Amino acid sequence: MAKAIAHYFKRIFDDYQVLVMVNPSDFTGTELILHPDGKVEKTEMEFDEEIFEDLAEDEFQTCSPLEFQLLLAKSK
Repeated sequence: MAKAIAHYFKRIFDDYQVLVMVNPSDFTGTELILHPDGKVEKTEMEFDEEIFEDLAEDEFQTCSPLEFQLLLAKSK
């Protein structure tokens, strides 16, 4: 069975950024918040089936997996 490919999203607010990775097979993922001071906050998440509609409604845009992974590396 093929492994599901994660989907990546980003939204830039006035003074911080939020990046989200969603695994579509089980609706789990990771949220990264990049604060103005450069600190990266990481939260493991469980989403519902409407996560993609919710992200679109909240004006999140798709982003690069590389961008997400580089920021994730800073969170450790």
